[in-house]
Amino acid sequence: MKAIFQSMTSRVILILVAGVIASALLTLGLAFGERQRMIGHFRDYHAVERLAQFVLSLETVPREMRAHFLAAAHGIGMRAEPATNADRAREPRSDLAEMLEKRLPDGYRIASADVRPADCDFANRPRRRQGELRPLCEAMLVTLPDGSSVRLTVLPPRPPPLTPRGDFGVYAILFLLSIGILAAIVARMTMRPLKQLAQAATALGNDIERPPLPERGATEIRQAAAAFNAMQGRIRSHIRQRSQILAAITHDLQTPLTRLRLRLEKVDDAELREKLIGDLTAMQGMVREGLDLARSMDAAGPMQRLDLDSLVDSVCADAADAGQDVTVEGHAHAALMARPIALRRCLTNLIDNACKYGGFARIVVDSDAKSATIRIRDGGPGIPEAEMDKVFDPFYRVEASRSRDTGGTGLGLTIARNITEQHSGTISLRNLPDKGLEVTLSFPYAR
Repeated sequence: MKAIFQSMTSRVILILVAGVIASALLTLGLAFGERQRMIGHFRDYHAVERLAQFVLSLETVPREMRAHFLAAAHGIGMRAEPATNADRAREPRSDLAEMLEKRLPDGYRIASADVRPADCDFANRPRRRQGELRPLCEAMLVTLPDGSSVRLTVLPPRPPPLTPRGDFGVYAILFLLSIGILAAIVARMTMRPLKQLAQAATALGNDIERPPLPERGATEIRQAAAAFNAMQGRIRSHIRQRSQILAAITHDLQTPLTRLRLRLEKVDDAELREKLIGDLTAMQGMVREGLDLARSMDAAGPMQRLDLDSLVDSVCADAADAGQDVTVEGHAHAALMARPIALRRCLTNLIDNACKYGGFARIVVDSDAKSATIRIRDGGPGIPEAEMDKVFDPFYRVEASRSRDTGGTGLGLTIARNITEQHSGTISLRNLPDKGLEVTLSFPYAR
């Protein structure tokens, strides 16, 4: 569940759905409120019209017949009776009383009166509901143009209930589904260019020669793609210039070093000749390893599918032919998308380090559902925990003397890490419990 909320697409969908639902609920509430107001106004109008017709009809009834006429009002939802001296008008008047006075012609006076306990017994109407503001019944004093007064007890119109229709649930589900689909489409359209840009940035680290991003879509997307392509072009140009400079330096150095070696062979002093040739050999090794480091940082070249077991067997066979103590166990049964020459150089450097500092190399190949793993173990003294990360830095060696007896220039692990990362893999080191160091390489399967 936490991973869902971490996705930008999921967040956009949730924000869109929540915003639309909140807006819909607010609009629905306002619409229901306006509907209730209009219906209440309509009912009030009809109630006032009914009372006005009843009051106007009193003038057509003789005084001696009005008692019977008032008694008949009980059948139309009101109680009418002659006013007595005990009835007193009160202020302020109710809305119904004001509306009735406006409806009647001049000469009629309407006032509100106090409701007596027995006034509402004539109505078979349930008591006031919780939250209802209108009283159960209302009393008014009506003064006719002839001076007579009538007390009216009426039932004010009640607002209609807010019960939804039976198909409201179906409409709500359809509304939520349509909003969810719309939000998913909008989120996909918004996040797809961002995902493509992230994938291109990841692929750029593995293949600087990858095709440029297509510059299409919205203006902002085209600008981002154009900027990314320009950046890729500049990086590619810098890498090519660096490789050309290193290649030129290496080529120019190899020629005088070779001539120098030939001239040193003519030195008469054998001891001096051996020392000078040893120094020259170390210089040539440093030049070669420097060029290997530059090549390991260059991700140019096509990726191709290769069988990891065959590659490991080939590298170990070459190491055994060179007299190194190397054994292999296990199989990955996996194919990788890789640059065979670069990956061979990575394994060769790690096996050489294991044999040079640990006396032997024990290689274990394994795989799981997502990646293939190569573990290279030796019998050396290991590496102090404080220096586990530093050994990947160029020219850093745990043995600080840099003597030719221990060999190396401190570039082997740097080259191995660069090549591993170019293949989307990981490299890690750990000291074994008894003795020795274990280097673990992990590579994802080919897609």
